[in-house]
Amino acid sequence: MEKIQTEKCCTISCDSSLGEAYWNNQYIGNSTGWDLGEVSPPIKEYIDQLTNKNLRILIPGCGNTYEAEYLLAHQFTNITVIDIAPALVEKLKKKYTSNSCIKILLGDFFEHEGEYDLIIEQTFFCAISPTLREKYVTKMKSLLAPNGKLTGVLFDTVFEHEGPPFGGRKAQYVSLFEKHFNLKHFEKCYNSFHKRKETELFISLVKKV
Repeated sequence: MEKIQTEKCCTISCDSSLGEAYWNNQYIGNSTGWDLGEVSPPIKEYIDQLTNKNLRILIPGCGNTYEAEYLLAHQFTNITVIDIAPALVEKLKKKYTSNSCIKILLGDFFEHEGEYDLIIEQTFFCAISPTLREKYVTKMKSLLAPNGKLTGVLFDTVFEHEGPPFGGRKAQYVSLFEKHFNLKHFEKCYNSFHKRKETELFISLVKKV
C-alpha cells in the first residue's frame, strides 16, 4: 500500500518571495543549477555506514531527492520527503507511486509535524532566507526524537550575489546550532562534489534533551 501524502500548506513561512510560486517556477523552467544529478558524496558516505534500515528519515526541501533514491536502493524502509513545489512533488509521486517505503509531501517544512530519528540536510538551509535560520534550528529540534540527528552539508562560503543560495561561515552556524544540539561533527568536507570542493561543511548534530 502506497504512502504518498499531501500537506496543503504551501508557503515558506515569513518569506513569500521564496514561496511556492518561486520554487515551482524553478522546476518548471528547469532552472535548477544547484542540482548535482546524484546523491551528495558526503551524504552517500554517511548513509553507507548506517545499519538500522528502519530509521525514520526526513529530507526537507528534497528537490529531486537523489538521497531518498539512494536510501531506497539500500533497503531503507521509512523515508519522508517534503517540498514546496507542486510540479516537483507531482513528478516524484509518479516516480515512486508503487513504493511503500517513501512518503512524498507537498508543503511548508515549518508547518510539518512528525517525529524522526534522522533528518538529512542537503541544500535546504541555504535555500531559505537567513532570517528564518533560528526558526529552522528550533523546528529541526522539535521534529527529532530524543537523541535524533540532523546530518548533512552546509555551505561554508559567502556568495557574491544575494541568494538563494544563501551562504555563511562555520562560526555563525556553530553559535546558531549549539544551543539546541550537541555538535558531534562540524568540519570541512573532504569528499565534496567536485564543483563544491572547499565550500562545504559536513555536520552531524545530536538533539539536546
